[in-house]
Amino acid sequence: MDISRLLEEAQGAKAKAYAPYSGFHVGAALLTGTNRVFTGCNIENASFGLTVCAERVAVYNAVSSGEKDFQALAVIGDGEDYCRPCGACRQVLAEFGGDILIIMANKEKQYEVKPIFELLPEGFNFNLKF
Repeated sequence: MDISRLLEEAQGAKAKAYAPYSGFHVGAALLTGTNRVFTGCNIENASFGLTVCAERVAVYNAVSSGEKDFQALAVIGDGEDYCRPCGACRQVLAEFGGDILIIMANKEKQYEVKPIFELLPEGFNFNLKF
Protein backbone atom coordinates (compact mmCIF):
# COMPACT_ATOMS: atom_id res chain seq x y z
CA MET A 1 0.00 0.00 0.00
CA ASP A 2 1.35 3.39 -1.02
CA ILE A 3 0.24 5.82 1.68
CA SER A 4 1.63 8.84 -0.15
CA ARG A 5 -0.46 7.94 -3.21
CA LEU A 6 -3.62 7.65 -1.13
CA LEU A 7 -2.90 10.98 0.55
CA GLU A 8 -2.40 12.63 -2.85
CA GLU A 9 -5.71 11.19 -4.09
CA ALA A 10 -7.45 12.39 -0.91
CA GLN A 11 -5.88 15.84 -1.32
CA GLY A 12 -7.21 16.01 -4.88
CA ALA A 13 -10.68 15.01 -3.71
CA LYS A 14 -10.55 17.65 -0.95
CA ALA A 15 -10.19 20.33 -3.64
CA LYS A 16 -13.64 19.32 -4.95
CA ALA A 17 -15.41 19.61 -1.58
CA TYR A 18 -18.59 21.66 -1.30
CA ALA A 19 -18.36 23.28 2.14
CA PRO A 20 -19.99 26.74 2.00
CA TYR A 21 -21.27 26.55 5.61
CA SER A 22 -18.34 25.17 7.60
CA GLY A 23 -15.54 26.19 5.25
CA PHE A 24 -13.85 22.90 6.25
CA HIS A 25 -12.86 20.86 3.20
CA VAL A 26 -12.26 17.11 3.53
CA GLY A 27 -11.10 14.55 1.01
CA ALA A 28 -10.91 10.77 1.22
CA ALA A 29 -9.34 8.03 -0.89
CA LEU A 30 -10.35 4.39 -0.47
CA LEU A 31 -8.09 1.54 -1.60
CA THR A 32 -9.86 -1.69 -2.57
CA GLY A 33 -8.63 -5.26 -2.65
CA THR A 34 -8.38 -5.01 -6.45
CA ASN A 35 -5.99 -2.06 -6.03
CA ARG A 36 -8.53 0.49 -7.27
CA VAL A 37 -8.86 3.86 -5.55
CA PHE A 38 -12.18 5.61 -5.07
CA THR A 39 -12.33 9.17 -3.82
CA GLY A 40 -14.88 11.31 -2.04
CA CYS A 41 -15.25 14.82 -0.70
CA ASN A 42 -17.57 16.31 1.88
CA ILE A 43 -20.78 17.76 0.44
CA GLU A 44 -22.66 20.13 2.73
CA ASN A 45 -26.31 21.12 2.56
CA ALA A 46 -28.30 24.00 4.03
CA SER A 47 -30.32 21.29 5.81
CA PHE A 48 -27.29 20.18 7.84
CA GLY A 49 -28.55 16.63 8.43
CA LEU A 50 -28.28 16.00 4.69
CA THR A 51 -24.55 16.74 4.63
CA VAL A 52 -22.39 13.77 3.62
CA CYS A 53 -18.81 13.17 4.75
CA ALA A 54 -15.95 12.49 2.35
CA GLU A 55 -15.37 9.02 3.76
CA ARG A 56 -18.92 7.85 3.07
CA VAL A 57 -18.87 9.37 -0.42
CA ALA A 58 -15.73 7.32 -1.19
CA VAL A 59 -17.33 4.13 0.20
CA TYR A 60 -20.56 4.71 -1.73
CA ASN A 61 -18.60 5.37 -4.94
CA ALA A 62 -16.75 2.07 -4.48
CA VAL A 63 -19.83 0.02 -3.63
CA SER A 64 -21.78 1.49 -6.55
CA SER A 65 -18.92 0.29 -8.78
CA GLY A 66 -19.12 -3.25 -7.41
CA GLU A 67 -16.28 -3.08 -4.86
CA LYS A 68 -16.75 -4.28 -1.29
CA ASP A 69 -13.27 -5.42 -0.26
CA PHE A 70 -11.55 -2.41 1.31
CA GLN A 71 -7.92 -2.30 2.42
CA ALA A 72 -7.35 1.30 3.52
CA LEU A 73 -8.89 4.74 3.56
CA ALA A 74 -6.97 8.02 3.73
CA VAL A 75 -8.78 11.11 4.99
CA ILE A 76 -7.34 14.62 4.98
CA GLY A 77 -8.75 17.95 6.09
CA ASP A 78 -7.85 21.62 6.36
CA GLY A 79 -6.81 21.56 10.02
CA GLU A 80 -3.65 21.25 12.07
CA ASP A 81 -5.01 18.13 13.80
CA TYR A 82 -5.45 14.76 12.14
CA CYS A 83 -8.77 14.49 10.33
CA ARG A 84 -10.64 11.65 12.03
CA PRO A 85 -13.79 9.98 10.67
CA CYS A 86 -17.01 10.81 12.50
CA GLY A 87 -18.98 8.05 14.23
CA ALA A 88 -21.30 7.51 11.27
CA CYS A 89 -18.34 7.08 8.90
CA ARG A 90 -16.65 4.70 11.32
CA GLN A 91 -19.79 2.55 11.42
CA VAL A 92 -20.12 2.53 7.61
CA LEU A 93 -16.46 1.54 7.20
CA ALA A 94 -16.69 -1.17 9.87
CA GLU A 95 -19.55 -2.73 7.90
CA PHE A 96 -16.91 -3.88 5.40
CA GLY A 97 -14.38 -5.29 7.86
CA GLY A 98 -12.63 -4.48 11.11
CA ASP A 99 -9.12 -4.55 9.69
CA ILE A 100 -9.48 -1.67 7.20
CA LEU A 101 -6.61 0.73 7.85
CA ILE A 102 -7.59 4.36 8.39
CA ILE A 103 -4.93 6.94 7.51
CA MET A 104 -5.81 10.21 9.26
CA ALA A 105 -3.88 13.22 8.00
CA ASN A 106 -3.65 16.94 8.67
CA LYS A 107 -3.22 19.70 6.10
CA GLU A 108 0.57 19.14 6.15
CA LYS A 109 0.04 15.46 5.22
CA GLN A 110 1.36 14.29 8.56
CA TYR A 111 -0.64 11.22 9.52
CA GLU A 112 -1.35 8.35 11.84
CA VAL A 113 -2.73 4.93 10.92
CA LYS A 114 -5.18 2.81 12.90
CA PRO A 115 -7.43 -0.12 11.98
CA ILE A 116 -11.12 0.74 12.03
CA PHE A 117 -11.77 -1.66 14.93
CA GLU A 118 -9.61 0.59 17.15
CA LEU A 119 -11.64 3.65 16.14
CA LEU A 120 -14.96 1.84 16.65
CA PRO A 121 -14.23 -0.92 19.20
CA GLU A 122 -17.79 -2.12 19.75
CA GLY A 123 -19.61 -1.01 16.63
CA PHE A 124 -23.12 -2.11 15.78
CA ASN A 125 -23.25 -5.50 14.10
CA PHE A 126 -26.12 -7.87 13.32
CA ASN A 127 -23.65 -10.80 13.28
CA LEU A 128 -25.39 -12.10 10.18
CA LYS A 129 -23.64 -14.41 7.76
CA PHE A 130 -24.47 -13.69 4.12
